[in-house]
Amino acid sequence: MSSPTLKVGISACLFHPDPTRKAAPSKTLQWIEQSTAHWVMAGGAVPVMIPSPFGATARGSVGVDDYAQWLDGLVLHGGADVWPGHYGEEPLRPEWVGDRERDAYEMALVRAFVAAGRPVFGICRGLQLINVAHGGSLWQDIATQKPGAQRHRDAEAYDRNFHTLDVLPGTRLEQLLGTRRHRVNSVHHQAIKQLAPEFEVEAFSFDDGLIEAIRHRGPAWIHAVQWHPEFHFPELGVLDDRPLLLDFLRAADAARNR
Repeated sequence: MSSPTLKVGISACLFHPDPTRKAAPSKTLQWIEQSTAHWVMAGGAVPVMIPSPFGATARGSVGVDDYAQWLDGLVLHGGADVWPGHYGEEPLRPEWVGDRERDAYEMALVRAFVAAGRPVFGICRGLQLINVAHGGSLWQDIATQKPGAQRHRDAEAYDRNFHTLDVLPGTRLEQLLGTRRHRVNSVHHQAIKQLAPEFEVEAFSFDDGLIEAIRHRGPAWIHAVQWHPEFHFPELGVLDDRPLLLDFLRAADAARNR
């Protein structure tokens, strides 16, 4: 287990002003899912939500670099689509326009934490954001652009929608997990199309070959998965993600000690 003094930042999801919303309809809300915080806590670390320092109400000089210096690692939360303009495309549908403000905030976080020598772990959207931030692209909608692919998002089943993961031999992920085939959840309608330079694939979806895990090949510690480890519980017969969490926390501990 990691030291309880490790502090792990979790990027925030954004609720922009919405007149149909009952809670503070004229305000921007920032939040994280409780399961993500609990997943970090399961490794003995203290989770800290990192509020975006940008926006109309911003004041003061505290920025992402301050969080990167203070915290020991970064987890990129799941959530909204990435704006297709970041990889040179127009949204195929209005509902796939994504969240440009959140993209800019999280890309700034990634740059700051990497520059500070802190590890970064991406979950679902986090994997997609990392890939786009480093020059890759996405399938805007798997069902539309990848005919024959399995169903990667089921609104009714949600985190009980599962498929088989195929871990590539010789990768760090295989070292951590020990075996190649695993059952994971699938809660996404977008996926990596073009892999970013300087990254390697560590796992595919067994049935349709979509990329499920990536890792930076250079000195930066950046690892990301397409599934949601925070939604995995042993009774579901799914992958035990604790080795991934502990590997990330070991990297955070090493970065802090440096």
